[in-house]
Amino acid sequence: MFIDQARIHVKAGDGGDGAVSFRREKFIPRGGPDGGDGGRGGSVYLEAIDDIDTLYGFRYKQQFRAGRGGNGAGGRRHGAKGSDLVIPVPVGTVALGDDGAVIADLSKAGDRVEVARGGRGGLGNVHFATPTMQAPRVAQKGEPGEERWLTLELRLLADVGLVGLPNAGKSTLLSRISAARPKIADYPFTTVVPILGVVALGDTTFVVADIPGLIEGAHRGAGLGLEFLRHVQRTRLLVHVLDGARPDPIHDLAVVNREMQEYRADLREKPQLVAFNKMDLPEAAEAWPRMREKLWSMGLEAWPISAVTGQGVRELLEVVAAKLRETPAPPPRPTEEMLRVYRLAETGEGLVVKKEQGAYRVTGRTAERAAALVNVSTPEGMAILKRRLARLGVARMLEKAGVREGDLVRVGQAELRWVADEW
Repeated sequence: MFIDQARIHVKAGDGGDGAVSFRREKFIPRGGPDGGDGGRGGSVYLEAIDDIDTLYGFRYKQQFRAGRGGNGAGGRRHGAKGSDLVIPVPVGTVALGDDGAVIADLSKAGDRVEVARGGRGGLGNVHFATPTMQAPRVAQKGEPGEERWLTLELRLLADVGLVGLPNAGKSTLLSRISAARPKIADYPFTTVVPILGVVALGDTTFVVADIPGLIEGAHRGAGLGLEFLRHVQRTRLLVHVLDGARPDPIHDLAVVNREMQEYRADLREKPQLVAFNKMDLPEAAEAWPRMREKLWSMGLEAWPISAVTGQGVRELLEVVAAKLRETPAPPPRPTEEMLRVYRLAETGEGLVVKKEQGAYRVTGRTAERAAALVNVSTPEGMAILKRRLARLGVARMLEKAGVREGDLVRVGQAELRWVADEW
């Protein structure tokens, strides 16, 4: 089975917690704090490799998690970094975020992009010593690792795409011009997966893709079209294979072109040749002179061929090779520097305070991150969190929202009581 789209959930590792520890050695009465930092959590990467050619492996496994960072320890010992997770994907995979934006286009073997960054390790109590708090019993918790859902799409890489209605002869033509051996039969949709073939013409070689047959309504999901229309985007040149023995080949041409343009408007700009196929049949041979005039009047270069006998195939390939030399290569891929990690969206427009279920909920990435990093199980940690929230302006926002003495305030997973003198 060919799978060319998958949805997966990736979770980077959480950072390790910082340690609360004090140096205690003989003859050193004031050893002081020596808690080490937690290690950074592992990140999640996608990497394109040649060994796989479908997304089938993601059919039964959708959850991927990197390693958690190790906790800090006494003696200023830092926790170990969490193990990174590298997810292998086929060459030609495009990763999309929930908003449909392209995160990465992995179009050659070895391409790698970070899609979820590991959380930073928490600071040990050695960082919190001050002249007024020389024995801090507080340390940071590790930062949570990023997590998100990704949509993976496989888009084949080919120079030429063969398009047309089912049973137009695309598979027969591919088997004639390359070593590919697609399934060939006298019923529709014999090709249910895109097939690639390499064509050698003198010193020129190029890759041809047999795109499964498109029917009317393909851009809305009819037939197999929606599954494979995305593969047309990669090609530099389209060869439209027409069944010359059908009653109205011009109508067939219009149907397929309309479906491609409904899928993506820019496909109409892609260079296109017409292969008027099945010239070995009397109906096609009789219709060719009339069809040739119509096609050329539409601005389309058309060539009569018979994929079965090979008639006109070499002449068609020579024209294809010449067109490819004239057609500019696709725009350069993003460099590694441009493949930045896809950051989680900010929670709301800055800080927001709202009342819910008898408590006040504070949302906003900066406030929630501060709450995630502080261990509020200790009085020192609670005091540090309140001071940080006050510096962010949360105290003023709570007062404006009508908070009263003793009211419950929730920030992320932390719960605090409002005591005006402590903020």
